[in-house]
Amino acid sequence: MAEERLIHLLNTTWMFFLMQVLCVRGSKLWEVPTAPLVPHANLSTRLFWEPQCQTQLHHLQNEARITATIPPKLEGHWVSSRCEVRPGPEFLTRSYTFYQNPTRLFRALQHYYSDSECHIPTYSLVIRGKLRLCQASWITRGATEAEHHLHKVGMVIHSQKAVHHLSTRLPSSCLGLKSGGHLVPHRFYELFNAKAEKDCLGALGFSMMELELLRLETHHHPHSRPAQELFIGDVHTDWNERVHHRPTGYQEPLQNVMHHIHPCPVCALVYRASEQHPPILPPSPSIPLDLNGNWVSQRCESHPAVLFLTRLFVFNEEQRTWEGTYQHYSDPMCRQPSFTLLASGHYVKVGQSAKVRGATALVFKVTRAKVIVYDQARLQELNSTQNGRCGQPGGWETGIEQDITWTNGCDALGIRLPHKEYELFKMGMDNKGRPLLFNGERPTDGSSPDRPAKRPTSFQTPMVQCSTRVGVDPRYSSYSDHSTGPKISSANALHSSLILLSVLNAWCSNIYLF
Repeated sequence: MAEERLIHLLNTTWMFFLMQVLCVRGSKLWEVPTAPLVPHANLSTRLFWEPQCQTQLHHLQNEARITATIPPKLEGHWVSSRCEVRPGPEFLTRSYTFYQNPTRLFRALQHYYSDSECHIPTYSLVIRGKLRLCQASWITRGATEAEHHLHKVGMVIHSQKAVHHLSTRLPSSCLGLKSGGHLVPHRFYELFNAKAEKDCLGALGFSMMELELLRLETHHHPHSRPAQELFIGDVHTDWNERVHHRPTGYQEPLQNVMHHIHPCPVCALVYRASEQHPPILPPSPSIPLDLNGNWVSQRCESHPAVLFLTRLFVFNEEQRTWEGTYQHYSDPMCRQPSFTLLASGHYVKVGQSAKVRGATALVFKVTRAKVIVYDQARLQELNSTQNGRCGQPGGWETGIEQDITWTNGCDALGIRLPHKEYELFKMGMDNKGRPLLFNGERPTDGSSPDRPAKRPTSFQTPMVQCSTRVGVDPRYSSYSDHSTGPKISSANALHSSLILLSVLNAWCSNIYLF
């Protein structure tokens, strides 16, 4: 009889334990357990057990593989390597030609499309002007500042549908149309002429301020010719600020037509195109969004507000969890670390984007974060923060990980916890058939997309999948020995929970049996 009661007690305890686990998982979207039963992965050590990801990051920092030319030698023809997405959204391909000194002239072609695959052209712009290289940028390390002067800008419209759309934006008087005249497809229209003081560009939100920040990189490959990439200044994410924005980051790089990445089928299409015959890119296969695995930066990324960084994302689709490692640097080659941000949380897929075909809207919630500081100036800044505003006050040490979850983030670094962001993701393939992950471009003003109206409409530099591994290596603890801040033992918490459950279940069993 006593043995039967013991078995019954153990069974009841097990059932209550399962119920607790189910409750911990939560039924609501953002219900996250505060003390996980399974030890969390140490994000700072994840790279060491994902050798493919570690190798990819080492390639980015290989001094023999990547060199920068300052000031850049721009002479030549530079083209897009994929369909580009600008804030708005705008879909385009670019073809820029810079002529030899002393003329310093340039001719740029921008082809715009109505779809995210750059398959349906709407209009093309022909831009002529002069560019003068000034000096090394004092704001963005490794970049060169320049001044541009537009001479002429013309437009060719490619479809009747585009004619109707542009007719509402471009005044007929500005285009030189007679009373009752209409725009006609495939005819050249002058929008800007510096000598004639003619300017119709405002209605298009057009600007070439992107030319005022430049960087040229040469990528050396052991088994192929070097490839040259030209980085041109970023375009402001706010349409109203675009015309006056002085860039501090870059767009996707243009490829040199004589020394480009291989293979690059889009490069050839853009190179052979003209304003009358825009490149029509072949439709790419639709790839459903599958985030599972590890994704890493393809290059040392430069973001507005003078940020150089590499990113590593880890997703688990089944559990809807994500982890991100953001390694910040003080140099454009990502060799001088400044600090590392380790963040994690949950996410949910909202549905297909109404603005960018093939993209998916998501909502992310950041619930935990840690920081490792390497820079002495930043270390002093964090140690001087007020109590409870950024981890343990006065407890920051070089290279030592500190948890900032318990202080609800870090004011000095602009990190607020918990934090929700409205995101835009899209899958793609590179020219070697490797999966790519595009995520939303950050607002140029440094703010966060913390509400639906601020959801991105363009993308950052895509990340490449470096591992399909899903899950957490149990060897690594959420709070490693070198982590500072309030700690709790997951094992002790689990042990205490089981004891409490046993007592409660025994008490409930006695009541039931009595």
